[in-house]
Amino acid sequence: MSKTSFIAATLLIIFGTTHQNCAAQAQADFVPCSEMPDIMQHFYADFEAIHRFYSPSGNDGASGGETRSASTPETKIRIENLCQDYLKQLSLMDFKTLSQECKVDYILFKRDLDKRLQDLAIETIEFDKIRSWIPFETGIDSVERLRRRGVVLDAEKISREWFEDAKLVKTLEGKLNTDKSIVFTSTYYAADEVFLLKRELESVYHFYDGYDPLFTWWAPKTFKVLDSLLGDYAQWFKKKRETMVMPDKSGIVGRPVGRDELIRQLNYEMIPYSPEELIGIANKEFAWCDSEMLKASREMGFGDDWKAAEEKVKNSYVPAGKQPEMILGLYNESVQFLKKNDLITIPPLAEETWGMYMMTPERQLVNPFFLGGEDIIISYPTNTMDEDAKLMSMRGNNPHFSRATVHHELIAGHNLEHYMNQRYRTYRNFDTPFWVEGWSLYWELLLWDLHFPKSPEDKIGMLFWHMHRCARIIFSLNYHLGRWSPQQCIDFLVERVNHERANAEGEVRRSFEGGYPPLYQLAYLTGGRQFYALKNELVDSGKMTYKQFHDSVMHLNSMPIEMIRAILTNQPLSKDYITSWRFYSEINH
Repeated sequence: MSKTSFIAATLLIIFGTTHQNCAAQAQADFVPCSEMPDIMQHFYADFEAIHRFYSPSGNDGASGGETRSASTPETKIRIENLCQDYLKQLSLMDFKTLSQECKVDYILFKRDLDKRLQDLAIETIEFDKIRSWIPFETGIDSVERLRRRGVVLDAEKISREWFEDAKLVKTLEGKLNTDKSIVFTSTYYAADEVFLLKRELESVYHFYDGYDPLFTWWAPKTFKVLDSLLGDYAQWFKKKRETMVMPDKSGIVGRPVGRDELIRQLNYEMIPYSPEELIGIANKEFAWCDSEMLKASREMGFGDDWKAAEEKVKNSYVPAGKQPEMILGLYNESVQFLKKNDLITIPPLAEETWGMYMMTPERQLVNPFFLGGEDIIISYPTNTMDEDAKLMSMRGNNPHFSRATVHHELIAGHNLEHYMNQRYRTYRNFDTPFWVEGWSLYWELLLWDLHFPKSPEDKIGMLFWHMHRCARIIFSLNYHLGRWSPQQCIDFLVERVNHERANAEGEVRRSFEGGYPPLYQLAYLTGGRQFYALKNELVDSGKMTYKQFHDSVMHLNSMPIEMIRAILTNQPLSKDYITSWRFYSEINH
């Protein structure tokens, strides 16, 4: 196929037309087939309806409480039945007649249904392990079921049951202190289940209290006692966990998942590499960073003492109060570069509507650098931080470090991702950090190639972050493989990347206590390299321009990057497709 024919065919796949006058409308309205968008939208609506109905709610009908992983017994059963029903619907489809995009949707939707069922099976096994620690679960849950339809309760009977439950919780707390049978992972499940029961209890109480005279007379005192005890009981499982795995001097207590779980999650994300292979690749990338860092250090006059050169860069921080102004200047510079080189379409409204906020000192303990999305959240000292913390924050967010990543957080990174995902292929819900973080990281790699860093100081800023992404792969996988402690991870970031120690502690705490899944930190550079390899295949070969490639990705919405490749290159697909793309073999520095 000629270059022109390839581009025309690809744009037809993505946009549904090649006619310039109606391209914008076609991009918004076109769907690649009706079968998969319809079935996916129906499933997600059904799934949300079940979760909404079967989840405890506040008195105003809104879902109440903090989001946790536990689900009510009814929810589990209904979700299992729902997944089985939609798998049956998929089995009736003729896969071979689907368009390429819909074949991809079929493969990913079936993958997600299978995973939901697998996760439910795991939850059932884990629940059986902790069942004896929550014998009051059936009673509380049965009352919440009655509440959903406004059944008049026997308030005296329920008050007595709650009184007995409270005594039982006190007994179990004492038993938990000395128990040796509960395992480490079960403490997480138990705490989540107790918290869910607390929410169910509150849901019942707030529905009837003040409306039902007998309930209002009988229930308040026993409710308050049981509600308080359940909150304490959930915390007891956390305390138990801390006695089972003593934290090192970092004080960080995470949840290493082990090699088998890492491989299971890598397979789900369509990453055909083992944890050990990924660590090896990250070390090779690190070696390239080392070489480039020495070049920049020598250019600055520091010879091979790259840490001294980096210290000079860190000390280029702007005065207190000037960080937002500096970030705005860097943003304008990066967007001008994208436009000058015609790299991607930037919708005017996306460019107009991004916001800017300051990060709290508390949040900076786990997020020492600025964050992005629809808005940019700036990490910089406030008057409540001590002097050491102020200096570390300022040094770690200096102009050259920030210049290397402002495009990661805003345009063409996270901000543009949010904007486009809300407007194109909105029926796709294949959210994955390898796409979300990988796309933003890809721009760091591409802009390095396009000579965006103007000075050796700029290069050191970009290399610091590249080294940081390599380190994330190495320390997070070694931790989850059970090889490294949190303190070893912190020391590695300080010694190998030259992180400020407080920032390194925040990074590790964020990784292991911040609610991130085990693969999240390695998804940045790994996903970035997937996009980079696809760019090599399509742009460097002359089949597409940068702008055509980037716009096509943005219109396909979030999914495993191998499936983007399958669409853009028309890869042969089967309904039982297994990942096979060894994208790292295509890397050229």
